[in-house]
Amino acid sequence: MGGSHERRTCGFPAELTSFVGRRDESADVRRLLSEGRLVTLTGPGGVGKTRLASHVAKQIARTFTHGVWLVQLAALSDEAFVPHAVADALGVRNETGRPALDVLVEHLRGRVLLLVLDNCEHVLRSCALLAETLLAATEGVRVLATSRHRLGLAGEQLYVVPPLPAPGPEELDASAVEHFPALRLFADRAAAVVPGFTVGEGNQHAVARLCRRLDGLPLAIELAAVRVRALGVDQLVARLDDRYHLLTGGSPASAPRHRTLRSAVDWSHELCTPQEQLVWAWLSVFVGAFDLAAAEAVCGGEGLGATDVLDAVAGLVDKSVLVREERGGQVRYRLLVSLRDYGLEKLAEIGEVTATRRRHRDYFARLATAYEAGWFGPDQVFVTERLRLDQDDFRAALDFCLTTPGEAQAGLRLAASLWFHWVAGGSWGEGRHWLDRALRSGARPDAALTRAMWAGALMSLVHTRSAAVLTGVDPPHHVPAADAELPVPAPPPIPTGAYGTDRAATTDVGFVVLTRIELACTLVSRGRAGEAIGLCAEAVAVCEAHGEQWARTWALRTLGLAHWSLGAYDRAAEQARACLRLPYTARQRASLARTLDLLAAAEALAGRAEQAAVLRGAVDRVWQDIGGDPTRARGAGGTSAAERHARRALGGPAYDRAYRRGAALSRNDAIAYALGRPRRPTTGTSTSPDTRPLTRREAEVAALVARGLTNRQIAEELVIAQRTAEGHVERILVKLGFSKRSQLATWFTARSGGG
Repeated sequence: MGGSHERRTCGFPAELTSFVGRRDESADVRRLLSEGRLVTLTGPGGVGKTRLASHVAKQIARTFTHGVWLVQLAALSDEAFVPHAVADALGVRNETGRPALDVLVEHLRGRVLLLVLDNCEHVLRSCALLAETLLAATEGVRVLATSRHRLGLAGEQLYVVPPLPAPGPEELDASAVEHFPALRLFADRAAAVVPGFTVGEGNQHAVARLCRRLDGLPLAIELAAVRVRALGVDQLVARLDDRYHLLTGGSPASAPRHRTLRSAVDWSHELCTPQEQLVWAWLSVFVGAFDLAAAEAVCGGEGLGATDVLDAVAGLVDKSVLVREERGGQVRYRLLVSLRDYGLEKLAEIGEVTATRRRHRDYFARLATAYEAGWFGPDQVFVTERLRLDQDDFRAALDFCLTTPGEAQAGLRLAASLWFHWVAGGSWGEGRHWLDRALRSGARPDAALTRAMWAGALMSLVHTRSAAVLTGVDPPHHVPAADAELPVPAPPPIPTGAYGTDRAATTDVGFVVLTRIELACTLVSRGRAGEAIGLCAEAVAVCEAHGEQWARTWALRTLGLAHWSLGAYDRAAEQARACLRLPYTARQRASLARTLDLLAAAEALAGRAEQAAVLRGAVDRVWQDIGGDPTRARGAGGTSAAERHARRALGGPAYDRAYRRGAALSRNDAIAYALGRPRRPTTGTSTSPDTRPLTRREAEVAALVARGLTNRQIAEELVIAQRTAEGHVERILVKLGFSKRSQLATWFTARSGGG
């Protein structure tokens, strides 16, 4: 949302090491992507397919209006989750249980973006189906895949990623390092462990021989370069030569590249201590990144304590077996795909695959239980972030349960304990998949399943009934005759101590609150909004006592909906703004959209038509970014009564202009506008609007507006699409609180001293 350059590359990890060489390869891949819509990078493990794809994607990000998106597939073991992984990467929600591929097709129509599908070889069939479906249903989507095997689709263009060229003896001279990326890569990685290391006249023959022996495979070269700390380059070559004679019987020609990498990894493994070797094997059950606590839980045993595990992890990082990274201020570790596969082989050799995967499952089951218990409380942001980081390993733990005899019941409990993740995170479709699969695998229905299914159904009712009220022909002021005498069921009592100072966050309290919200929403939808207000007030009070925000957003919105239904539009707007002030609403785009939707309806019927139009544009933009609102049933003519009221009051052209301004807002700007923070100028020549700084590109656009250029002329001047230029102008007007280009021109000229 907002179209900033920073958001044009999404999901790509920070580059921890320099990108070496590949200039010609990058140009070739860019050319192929300009000529076709599906390009697959192939080649053996360790040749650098992922790194090249990421590099190219970042180079061409500006070409794609809606960005370039990395979808990492290495952690998936079930082909059914390929569409879910793409939806996760794009931030698309699926709250209804519709097929994820259908949701993606709907979301991507009309968009111009690049999907980078990384590591497709083990889920090849699903990747092929996904690519074929998306490319057939869209015009602006392109796919760049990395795989050891082709996808096998018509129109697929293959690019075999070559190894890095290494010089022969006759090609070595003073400039060889600059001309041969293999030498440059070795020099770069060796300098990282031995500061000051260079490749020069004294060692370039040995380095070149080493790189040739490793077939120019980047991963193999990087693994070898780490050894420079303990061995000289000549010693490295001698030891590697000995290994290859043993491997191939002395014939270098008989070593295909997959054996080259295998040999390099074998060598790294042999140089590890026995303790490090064992920890490497155990850690291979992680499919994503993990922290030290997770490593200790999975590797505990065989007499290893926490200190032993820490020492082994540090040693594996030092040997470039584990990659160390920081996410959200936390240190995490991960194994590259090739090294993880190798570790799994070693784990199978010692016969500990099932036992280790069970320890892995037990750890994540404990986490899920703790997160469920702490969800209804102040730790929601932390829990949400941790679940996002560990999602692949939760899936791996579930897959273990549902593919291992006797573990289905544990899988059902694990999936059910994550109900809040599936429901609040907008991925109820995935939650239903796991629950249904557990039942098909022989799990028996239990209380945990009932709780999860109840939560999913309850929130679905709240979604649809809230949307139906806002998009109905008129607010439901009157009670239907059939409902007038119906008794209102008593909600479950609030547990003793729910308002206490200890604020014990329990699942029971959370469900009591959700019950009140659902009952209140049902009352509003049946024209009995007055009876809903007390229920909502109770729910808000309990949430506040616990420091909880997710359920509180629903309670506040339902309270606002009740006031709106009673015609108290200003009261409704107050509740919507109270909801917007919660950090949870700002972070969760679906919550933001629903809150802005309520506020837009309140502003429309309160007589503030321009604000309603701007907010309506912001709402639709948020929904567009996350896959649409499947519960929104529009009234006659495709719009709600509130929207039609605002359009009549403002006039069609003015409404459309205000709507476009809202659609151009960034998320933070939309919230600021809704809360009344941007200060509108009091006269048409005011030069003191909201002083939030313009970005460099926005300042360029403002200068061109001040020169009197049209949007088309601005687009030509800056070599951008006209639609992009229009978006910049609308965003600047909203940011500065103006409604006309002439106001912007006057303001800019005054600030720049031009008049």
